[in-house]
Amino acid sequence: MQTIDEVQTILGEQGYVCGRALATVVFLSQSLGRPLFLEGEAGTGKTEIAKALAASLGRDLIRLQCYEGLDASTAVYEWNFAEQMVAIRTAEATGETNRSVLKTELFSEDYLIERPLLQAMRPHSGGAPVLLIDEIDRTDAPFEAFLLEALSDFQVTIPELGTIKAPEPPIVILTSNRTREVHDALKRRCLYHWVDYPDFDREMEILHARAPEAQEALSREVVAFIQRLRGEDLFKKPGVAETIDWAKCLLALDVLTLSPEVIADTLGAVLKYQDDIQALQGSAAKRLLDGARSDLDAA
Repeated sequence: MQTIDEVQTILGEQGYVCGRALATVVFLSQSLGRPLFLEGEAGTGKTEIAKALAASLGRDLIRLQCYEGLDASTAVYEWNFAEQMVAIRTAEATGETNRSVLKTELFSEDYLIERPLLQAMRPHSGGAPVLLIDEIDRTDAPFEAFLLEALSDFQVTIPELGTIKAPEPPIVILTSNRTREVHDALKRRCLYHWVDYPDFDREMEILHARAPEAQEALSREVVAFIQRLRGEDLFKKPGVAETIDWAKCLLALDVLTLSPEVIADTLGAVLKYQDDIQALQGSAAKRLLDGARSDLDAA
């Protein structure tokens, strides 16, 4: 990728509509070899950009899905204990009990289960992989501290085998839904971008790319309604992913235009909490729909 415009073009070919600011930070991340830290609300396309980038570059995508309690050893490697026990029993049965030889064999790469961070340090035929560290905010401070070293030197250490260093640094993208603040030390090692909800025009572009079969009139109503809905006092505002899901649900129902009844029947594709769904019952859906249509008329 030689220019920012080229970034927008190749991501667009993968169905990812990328704004200029995001394309710029992606370009700089690739040019400088720096990890990219994407923060924003859930459903705004942070994970999708890693998928689109891997596909556009023809690279392998390696995803580390973070969760509470994730530790360094689980993210890097595990030993196949079941196979090691079989080897021990077999050695005992055949009388091959040389402990030093057996230990060397048991802790060789034959019994190693590679997890995402170790996989990302290995050579890949198509070039350095894209390493997606998804929802880093779900982990804790010790794991962040481990990542500081791993992402600085692009190497991991396995006590029984030694240090394994990436022949070519992977393309690293970290995402956060900001359920907690990630430590500044980790952010400083990355280029940062806040992925916000798109405006009307960009969301229309996204919907055209991801649900091209939707009629123009219906797409405009869907996006205008979602834009209005995000202004409500909700526990969880719908992201772009929900916009796409809702449009596809409406297509499956052969809906040509929105109505309060259709909205009430399909709210489960847009809102994921009962309190939010309850707040949209009755006249609220009609009020938002009328407001959305007024916005379209004024545009």
